Amino acid sequence: IAKRLNPDLAIIDKSRATPGHSEGMNIIGEVKGKIAIIVDDMIDTAGTLMEATDALLGAGAKEVIVYITHGVLSGDAVKKIKNSVIKNLVITDTIENHQKTKNVKNIEVLPISGLMGEAIKRISNSTSVFIVTNS
Repeated sequence: IAKRLNPDLAIIDKSRATPGHSEGMNIIGEVKGKIAIIVDDMIDTAGTLMEATDALLGAGAKEVIVYITHGVLSGDAVKKIKNSVIKNLVITDTIENHQKTKNVKNIEVLPISGLMGEAIKRISNSTSVFIVTNS
């Protein structure tokens, strides 16, 4: 699949002086004229995400799409995302955020209970957890 898609890879190098405060951000790779897709494990206050988005757009990316596993979304994170140029932020429902995100057009919440249930079943049956869907 990767060969057919011919994806490029860029890395955002971030350093932190103290927890919760990033000090510098560098883009390693070429993003000019491309759609930037950020994949991360967690989003809390969205400060780093806003910095990363600004850095990517500053380096010439056409747009930014974000995929996050756990959406903590504390403080004014939802407001930051809603008012940002992020085209779409996709998070799972591992943390309940329905009330925070229900009227935000650029945040999509994916339910994963079926996926988790299937993984638990396969693990308990000692079968492969590798799941392929047609969607």
